[in-house]
Amino acid sequence: MHEEDFTEDTGRPSKTKKKEAMHELRDLGGELVELSVGQLKRIKLPDNIFEAVRECQKITAHGAHRRQVAYLGKLMRSVDDEPIRAGLAMLRGESSAETARLHRLERFRTRLLEDEAVLAEIAAVWPAIDLQQMRQLRRNALKEQENNKPPKNFRAIFQILQELDKTTGQNGEEVGDE
Repeated sequence: MHEEDFTEDTGRPSKTKKKEAMHELRDLGGELVELSVGQLKRIKLPDNIFEAVRECQKITAHGAHRRQVAYLGKLMRSVDDEPIRAGLAMLRGESSAETARLHRLERFRTRLLEDEAVLAEIAAVWPAIDLQQMRQLRRNALKEQENNKPPKNFRAIFQILQELDKTTGQNGEEVGDE
């Protein structure tokens, strides 16, 4: 006899599959509990889920915390979990659009260090940029690289570009990048 002789295909998920799905939702709720309030608001959770997450974040007793996470998993069974998963992926930087945006900013930074003329392109994309500050950061970043020092200014350039990109709402278009 073969294994398939003992299985019945009734068209519905087995008890094991249902339990796995419930555990996944519980684990997803556990991930939400680890986030800050600002990150939770970016995901745009349903009100009942948001309140349950906030309540769970306040609980310090291990057993009570575990029960609240289980309750959160139960609540999540009644909502579509795909937008929540997508929001978590975006926060982790896993979404392809977010990854592409970060790569675009990294290319701008690298090209800026190679050639100061790239500042004109950057100013065209983000008119609010402080060009004098960027020139200074560029000079300092080049000195850091020359002297094998920690890349403090190198990182600062990226952070400024990232802030400008978020505030102006750029949508990942390549500007002047060959």
